[in-house]
Amino acid sequence: MSLRSIANVTARRGTPTSGGTVGPAAGATSLDGQAPATPRRHRPAWPEAWAGAAEPVGLHQALLVLDIETVPDEEKVPADWPSDRFPKAAWHKVIAVSFVEAAIARDAATGTEAYQIRSCRSGGEPGWDEERLLRAFWKFFAAGRYRVVTWNGRSFDLPTLLLRSLMHGIAVPSWYRRGTKWDGYGHRYAVDWHADLMEVMAEFGACARLTLEEAAGLLALPGKLGEHGSQVAAMVARGEIGRVRAYCETDCLNLFVLYLRWAHLTGRISPEAHDAAVDGLIRYLGAERLARPHLGVFVDAWRRATESRPAFVSRPPRAWPDVAG
Repeated sequence: MSLRSIANVTARRGTPTSGGTVGPAAGATSLDGQAPATPRRHRPAWPEAWAGAAEPVGLHQALLVLDIETVPDEEKVPADWPSDRFPKAAWHKVIAVSFVEAAIARDAATGTEAYQIRSCRSGGEPGWDEERLLRAFWKFFAAGRYRVVTWNGRSFDLPTLLLRSLMHGIAVPSWYRRGTKWDGYGHRYAVDWHADLMEVMAEFGACARLTLEEAAGLLALPGKLGEHGSQVAAMVARGEIGRVRAYCETDCLNLFVLYLRWAHLTGRISPEAHDAAVDGLIRYLGAERLARPHLGVFVDAWRRATESRPAFVSRPPRAWPDVAG
């Protein structure tokens, strides 16, 4: 089966039973077509009240809000596989791994957390092949202690990363051997290890699952900005890997803000900690916008949308940091 004949199948990643989200119909993109510049990692600037909080041994030190982009692997998809069926996870070639990384601080007195963004970026370089990209990602992952946040990641993103790593002969003990028999990355309900927000927000199947675009709409987030998964194969065919990586990063930004609001909903963070994290993200995007225009597009669209629904939970409805740009 040719790449073109199954390119449209990638749109099905946006259904609640597959591996991504559906956005607006294909059309002109709001994102830049260039590879993003190398982002800067920001050191957390904790409020004074958090400065002395000890980091409990063994707990995760950062959030890793993760998303991938893929194209069907022509060599793996069976020739008789129906063109209207979404290929299995193992038959997807990983072409982008993007994430938001945010430090976690804990208040020993209350048991609540605070988050400070370090970076929003894509792993590796645009020209890297899949094996090199995967090896680099797992090396990065093994070096930290991360709580992973995904959207439909248990059904698609992580199985794809793991099965393609298996194919390339890459060992990932950092995923499989951390934690305990009852608590670890592979446990469906261990949301402090891996929070698949699509599952979590649907109460693990008790109610209908949302797409990421639908969930973003609840908070008046920018969503897909004119891009969606059905366009990825065509962008790759045209050599627009930078554009794909930028699109994947904006999905991570939507997901990060959704996680912040869910963490507030569940009492993991206070209203003030939620708003401080949102404020930090806005300032980060403002600082990065000149070097990486797609981040500026995202924050501008987000600011416009806050006229209908505030981004903050403990500040005046129209509160917004005064950032350059």
